[in-house]
Amino acid sequence: MAKYIHRIVDQELDDRLEAFGATLIVGPKWCGKTTTAEQKAKSVLRMQDIDRREAYQATARTKPSLLLKGANPRLIDEWQDAPVLWDAVRLDVDRRREVGLYILTGSTSVRDDQILHTGTGRISRMKMYTMSLYESGESNGAISLEKLFYNPSLDIDGIMSGLSIEELIFATCRGGWPGTIYMKSDKAKLMTATSYLDNICESDISTVDGVRRNPAWTRLVLKSYARNISTLTKKSNIWRDIVTNEESFSMATLDAYVNALQRLFVLEDVEAWCPSIRSATVIRSGKKHEFTDPSIAVAAMGLTPEYLEQDLKTFGFLFECLCMRDLKIYSQSLGGTLSYYHDRYGLEADAVLHLRDGKYALIEFKLGSREIEEGAKHLLEIKRLVGEFNQKETQCPLREPDLLMVITGGEMAYTREDGVKVVPIGCLKD
Repeated sequence: MAKYIHRIVDQELDDRLEAFGATLIVGPKWCGKTTTAEQKAKSVLRMQDIDRREAYQATARTKPSLLLKGANPRLIDEWQDAPVLWDAVRLDVDRRREVGLYILTGSTSVRDDQILHTGTGRISRMKMYTMSLYESGESNGAISLEKLFYNPSLDIDGIMSGLSIEELIFATCRGGWPGTIYMKSDKAKLMTATSYLDNICESDISTVDGVRRNPAWTRLVLKSYARNISTLTKKSNIWRDIVTNEESFSMATLDAYVNALQRLFVLEDVEAWCPSIRSATVIRSGKKHEFTDPSIAVAAMGLTPEYLEQDLKTFGFLFECLCMRDLKIYSQSLGGTLSYYHDRYGLEADAVLHLRDGKYALIEFKLGSREIEEGAKHLLEIKRLVGEFNQKETQCPLREPDLLMVITGGEMAYTREDGVKVVPIGCLKD
């Protein structure tokens, strides 16, 4: 039996089980939700058990409370196959008034009309992603994101990453799928994302809500999204890209497919940060297109590590997606939320990371060392604009950024004379 790989969310799950009657873990299929939940569970109900599925469904229709019987915490895996279980769990938590009773896992989000009550105060929600580079053992974790925020004088100079650009490209193409860790060959590891993509297109896209969807159209949507990864390309451009191959594909159809892929935790766009430092008409407010794992985009475009080694421009966009994924994982325990800043003058921050306590960081992703200077200038200019705004707006000033950071694919970490931290992604951890 393969050894369990420690996940950063392990501690968060412990905390939630101490605070709430039930915890729901959501995230992409194959990201490790069930395995992580099994480490804490004392009994398990697998709704997709092929031998018992029909019996479970029949019980859920007649008396769902019978499926809750078992030692606590009781894991209910893929609970959305019988949405009535949500309300059964909520009612049992209300009745028993205890914490740590249930863990639910789900790879699709359920519509509000499928449950009677949101579960607020009884069922907490915890997001889980595929593995970060630190969890997969490729980042040495020498630099803590939390310490960068709370210790401005942290000395990072000279800390080295052991991750080469070739290894970084391979990790991006392979993705953070836990099942790849114990595979022996690189070929097998790279097949995982391709297989995941096939399952999404051929099956999951239609089972998410019972609406039959075209696998070929799903591939076209994902391919176009992948070609526009980490950009602000308008939805109309993505639609036009698709209709060149399928004339009958409407904008409404695109919306439906994108919504289904978001419910499957395949696509996860990033919202804009729109502070008052510029005119509202100047700041771009569209969503930045991202995948929950960069390997899905690689598979959708049919690329290989060898190809990307010769096309670092394309890899730069995938690198940004990889960094976004890792930042979400590393900042989760701090209540981190990610957005981006971009205005019509070309001033940008690839990511704005806000923490629960109000602290925030302005971040640029630069694959090579030659781009670091440009990235740092952008961050410093945004900080200057915030300061300039505060001189005029004394009643409701904006908080100045607590951290300016350029995350790179390079080897060495250091602090620039202007205070901007330069951190290789291969050194970062939570």
